[in-house]
Amino acid sequence: MSAALREPEPKYISGAEGEWEVVIGMEVHAQVASEAKLFSGASTSFGAEPNANVSLVDAAMPGMLPVVNAFCVEQAVRTGLGIAARINLRSGFDRKNYFYPDLPQGYQISQFKTPVVGEGEVLVELEPGVARKVGVERIHLEQDAGKSIHDLDPESSFVDLNRSGVALMEIVSKPDMRSAEEAGAYLRKLRTILRYLGTSDGDMEKGNLRADVNVSVRRPGGPLGTRCEIKNVNSIRFVMQAVETEARRQIAILEDGGEIDQETRLFDPRKLETRAMRSKEEAQDYRYFPDPDLPPLVLTEAFVEGIRAGLPELPDAKTARLVAQYGVTDYDASVLAAERASADFFEEAAQGRDGKSVANWIINELFGRLNKEGLDLAASPISTAQIGGVVDLVAKGDISGKIAKDLFEILWTEGGDPAALVEARGMRQVTDEGAIEAAVDAVIAANPEKVEQAKAKPSLAGWFVGQAMKAMGGKANPQALNELVKRKLGVE
Repeated sequence: MSAALREPEPKYISGAEGEWEVVIGMEVHAQVASEAKLFSGASTSFGAEPNANVSLVDAAMPGMLPVVNAFCVEQAVRTGLGIAARINLRSGFDRKNYFYPDLPQGYQISQFKTPVVGEGEVLVELEPGVARKVGVERIHLEQDAGKSIHDLDPESSFVDLNRSGVALMEIVSKPDMRSAEEAGAYLRKLRTILRYLGTSDGDMEKGNLRADVNVSVRRPGGPLGTRCEIKNVNSIRFVMQAVETEARRQIAILEDGGEIDQETRLFDPRKLETRAMRSKEEAQDYRYFPDPDLPPLVLTEAFVEGIRAGLPELPDAKTARLVAQYGVTDYDASVLAAERASADFFEEAAQGRDGKSVANWIINELFGRLNKEGLDLAASPISTAQIGGVVDLVAKGDISGKIAKDLFEILWTEGGDPAALVEARGMRQVTDEGAIEAAVDAVIAANPEKVEQAKAKPSLAGWFVGQAMKAMGGKANPQALNELVKRKLGVE
C-alpha cells in the first residue's frame, strides 16, 4: 500500500453486551462479456424470447460435448491481470454435481482444484488517504444455470434456459472486509475494474453481476466466528444492508447464549431481514470430479503476456495521472475515474483548459443534472465541446459564474454554441467600470439609512452588491462590483 494511504480505523457494532467486529468475504459472479456461451456457440444476448438462445449442448442433449470458448478464457486472464493476480498456466474443469430444474445436465461445469486465476488483490479507497487491500483468493470460470419462473401460472413453473451455459467468472475474496461500507466499496471498485477491462458490463439490474456475501461476527481480536452466506444479492445498496442486517442477527443470537448455524440465507430488502434458505453445503456435498469431456486448460507465457500488453490504463493509475496532469483534487479524480467513459469525457473537455474548472463543471453541474434526470453520461445533451466553451467564457471574463449557470440551462434544454448564445442573447457580463459605478451610486443614493448601517456593520455591504447586480440584470462583473461597493461605502 502507498505510504500516502493508511488502513481504516476499526469499526465495531455495539451489542447489548459490548462491541463486535464484522468479518466479510464475498463471492462475486460476473458474467463474461462474450457473444457466445462458455461451451457452446449460442448467443448471450439479453432480453431474447425464453429458450431462444439454447444450443443442444446447453440443453444437455445426449451425445453433445462441450468445447471451451477461448475468448472467455482470455477474458478471465485479462481480469486476473487487472487485479495483479497470478495466472495459472495449467488449470482444469470439474463437474459440480447437484440437481435443480434449470440445470439440464444435473451438474455445473466449474473449476474447483485448479482455477485459471490465483491470488490477487483489490485496493479499495474508502476516503481520501484511507484504503484497504482486499485479497482475492481465486477467479474461476463456470457455467451459469437457467432461470426458473414461478409466477406465470398458479399450478406450474416454467424454465428459461437462455442463461444456461453463459460464462461466469466467480471472483472469490478473502475475508478482509470489516464493515458494510467496505463491502459496498469493494464491490463498486471491482465492478469499475471489470468495466475498464471490458471483461464484464457489471450490470446488476440484468443479473450480470451478483454477490454471495459471507458474514460472521467475533469479539475484537478474537477467533473467526461461524459464517453465513447471503445468496444472490443484486445491488451494492442491498449488499450493505444485508451485511448490517445479518451481523445484527448473529450478535443477538450469540449474546442470548445461542450458536450460529453455518447456512445459506436470502436477504429480503423490503423487510430488511435475512432468512434461512438451506444448510451450507461443503465441497464434498457436490462430489466434484474432473470433467471427462474437457482436457486440461493449458496456457503459454506468450499468451498471457500478449493479454498483459493490451491492458488499458486501470482506475488507480488513471486517478493518479489525472491529479498529476490536470491538477484536480484526489476526490475529483476518483469521481471522474470511477467510470472509463466519465474519465474520457473529462480529458476531452479539459484539453488546453484549467482542469480544476472543467472538473468542477462536470462533477457538480453535469453529473448533478444527469442524476436528477435519471440519465447516464452517454445520454447527456451537453457535449465536451459545450462544457469547454462555458469554461472558456468564464476564464476570459465574458460571463460570470451566475451567467454561466444560466447558459448551462440553455445548453441543456436547447443546445447550441456557448459563445454564439452569449452574443445572441446579450448575456456578456458588464466590465465597464463606469456603468457599474453608476449602478452602485444609484443604489447608495436611494438608501442613505442603509449606508450608515453598513458603515457600522460592514457585512451589510452585500445587500448593496445584490441590489446593484439586480439593477444590471445580473451582468455586472462580480469582482469589480464588490470592490466598488466597498470603496464607495468605505468598508473592508
